[in-house]
Amino acid sequence: MTPSRFQDGANARRRFGDQLDRLAPFLLRVDPLADAVVASFAAMPSGQGFRLLETALTRGIEAVPDAPPELRALFAAVDHVPVWVDWEAVSRGGTAFLRTGVIGGMLLAMQSLILGYASPGGNKPLALSGRLREQAGRRLAETGRFVHAVSQAGGMRRFGEGFAITVKVRIMHAQVRRLAHASGRWQTALWGEPVNQHDMIATALLFSVALLEGLDKLGYHVSPEQREDLVHLWRYVAHVIGVEGELIPGSYAEARRLAEMIFATQGAPDADSRALVDALLTHAARSAPNERERRRAEQRAALFAGVARTVLGEELAEQLGLPRTSARLAVPLVRALAAASSRAHALPSLQDFALDLGDRYWQRAIAFGLGGRPADFAPPERFASSRT
Repeated sequence: MTPSRFQDGANARRRFGDQLDRLAPFLLRVDPLADAVVASFAAMPSGQGFRLLETALTRGIEAVPDAPPELRALFAAVDHVPVWVDWEAVSRGGTAFLRTGVIGGMLLAMQSLILGYASPGGNKPLALSGRLREQAGRRLAETGRFVHAVSQAGGMRRFGEGFAITVKVRIMHAQVRRLAHASGRWQTALWGEPVNQHDMIATALLFSVALLEGLDKLGYHVSPEQREDLVHLWRYVAHVIGVEGELIPGSYAEARRLAEMIFATQGAPDADSRALVDALLTHAARSAPNERERRRAEQRAALFAGVARTVLGEELAEQLGLPRTSARLAVPLVRALAAASSRAHALPSLQDFALDLGDRYWQRAIAFGLGGRPADFAPPERFASSRT
């Protein structure tokens, strides 16, 4: 039975035909390898399984003689590099993203994350986990660290930081599935499985196709070759994070069509969508240490809301409850900055400088967002009891 969140309307059917019939079942498919690892960890003392995982990531599965067979099976899969992986394309894709610097960072939050929150089914694991408002800033910083790490040169190589974080996120997803079902609040008939295959590939598309669309709307030019490279990077990230090969697009054109198909069938944003967006926009002001910082945070939030309205479109912005602010008048300046940056980044003499500048932006932004607390990407042991 197809979960009711899948909106197979007449317009979507005319456009995508029986591809919809092949996409819908992935809402009920998950990641048996990772789920088996989490089940084996649950039988161990608290934290022991995650320590075994970290050892396997840093030293190889051979360095874990007491590894459970489930963990060995997972590493047999992630240690295998598919023949289609082009390491130079992976590196170029990450470099192209890092050069976007502050523009890319703004779009990561105001385009990619918000589009993820807009899914009334895909947002449910996060909504049910609790503490929406308190964790908004932390989620943004951890997402930034993940995206930054996979984009680094060599980041997705076997012992790169991006690879390690990707595997940890895969295990985190499996634990969220376990907790969601254990909570007694999960409605499979309505939402599908928690963190299912459909939603995992949707996330990879948010960090590639959706980001590229946001850059287009702000006037930041990305060449066709760079688009393919960024999609290739996230194709490999999707593979490592546990997405089935059949579902992973092999080109920008395929990725864009799949993203459009997912968006056309997901339904309108719901109350959880609006709560998540509100938390994203207001977390900095709510946690500001003084009145001056609070005003600055509110000014940034107003600008970000204006950018979000520009890249998401007015209809979706209204459905998400994005505020209308006078800061929208500053959006043309953001566009001018984006266009000027892309022209500068196209000059060979400035490309290394732009990469260094973008990388330093991400390091500062992540450090500020984490507030001195490390992001270890350990799987949660429980859901919070509150959803506020």
